[in-house]
Amino acid sequence: MYHHIKELMYTVQVGTPDPKFGNMLLEQFGGANGELAAAMQYSVQGINCDDPERKDMLMDIGTEELSHLEVVGALARMHLKPLKHNRPAAEVDPLTAIAGGGGVALHNSQGNPWTADYLKITGELDVDLRSNIAAEARAKIVYERLIQFTDDADTIKALQFLMTREITHMKAFTAALESLGKDRFSIGSIPPTPSLVRQYFDDSTGVGDRGEPNARGPWNQGAEWELVEAPAFKELQSVDTGARQPGNGGEQSPRRAMA
Repeated sequence: MYHHIKELMYTVQVGTPDPKFGNMLLEQFGGANGELAAAMQYSVQGINCDDPERKDMLMDIGTEELSHLEVVGALARMHLKPLKHNRPAAEVDPLTAIAGGGGVALHNSQGNPWTADYLKITGELDVDLRSNIAAEARAKIVYERLIQFTDDADTIKALQFLMTREITHMKAFTAALESLGKDRFSIGSIPPTPSLVRQYFDDSTGVGDRGEPNARGPWNQGAEWELVEAPAFKELQSVDTGARQPGNGGEQSPRRAMA
């Protein structure tokens, strides 16, 4: 059950309206990394969640994201207000000015409509929590970029608030994921093939125009890893079995010879 309280979670003020910046703000209203997408993603995950404790967390954060949507909407509305009656301002964003009367709508900064395709919902709690951590990280970066593109002090304060809450949510989702007590790479119930999961395919090889050599690091060396020559360099020797095995580059497979 939702109840709307006529008070913003963060009181928004704008010194000087900037319609161009108002258009940028629409990215966090109806964009892929925006507040509506986050609110819907976490809330639907919560509805599907059989774990009552983590369901409570998902619904808490999903509801807060709706409050953030209201904050972003109010902020964008203030910046877009000149579009309502001012012709030069309206030319900055004709879609918002003419179709929306200078108000916010469920589309991003390019006018693309909001879509449920933005949502990442699998029904596997640990997988969904990982998606949520990534979603918060993306939203944090968007707010950081918005802060860099405005000089209005009041706007920056509001964006700083919203940006900070993204980190708070990342911490909560990370703690919830860790509290499940699962191995970091234990996804689902079917285990990976032991030998194959250790193999790192060296699929980007050679020295390019900029002299970029192959790199080694904790992602492809050490006891956990086996570096494997690029499969593209290995001949498909047995079409019948579909197994990739090193060939000598000379003889054709029996099936190829018959063809």
